[in-house]
Amino acid sequence: MIDLSSSKIKGLGDCNASMRVFIANRPAFSLQRLGSGIVPLAAGDIDAIGKACGNGWRKVFNVYAKFLFALPDNLQFKQGNCWQQFRDTHLLQGGSNTALMFGEPNSFEADTLNIITGRTFAQSTNVAQSLYWVTPEFAINTSLNLVVCPYFDYRQLSNSKILYLVDLIHAELNVHAINK
Repeated sequence: MIDLSSSKIKGLGDCNASMRVFIANRPAFSLQRLGSGIVPLAAGDIDAIGKACGNGWRKVFNVYAKFLFALPDNLQFKQGNCWQQFRDTHLLQGGSNTALMFGEPNSFEADTLNIITGRTFAQSTNVAQSLYWVTPEFAINTSLNLVVCPYFDYRQLSNSKILYLVDLIHAELNVHAINK
């Protein structure tokens, strides 16, 4: 069994993901298989985590899927007919090119789009001093291909803010580097 609260688990998703979202917390959940590092989810895992860990985690997964589905087609995250289908069949699975990382980022790769969710969390990280705050809720560091946005929750990262995030990424960051 994989206890997601273990420090051996660095995140969920594709270990080679070019889209990495960093979040301060982690779900109190165990997967019925072995693993360490970045653990790919399987069909049904997102639903199971949402049911076991509450509405907050369901919102995180939903907002992540909605954000990816709002990105331009050339970034190739649109698998399925709608964001719900993408969430259920591809998000954070092996080969999905997506990852949800737990805790502070240790490093950033040039061919990865990095997102830190939450201003308070971002300000507690080792990159806090290098962030340029575009608005009170959004910051960037172009050399790290990094953006900070509100926490992945409908109330904090609404549909209009998701569109702003997409526009900010397209205008300011090297999205061409993440086309793997």
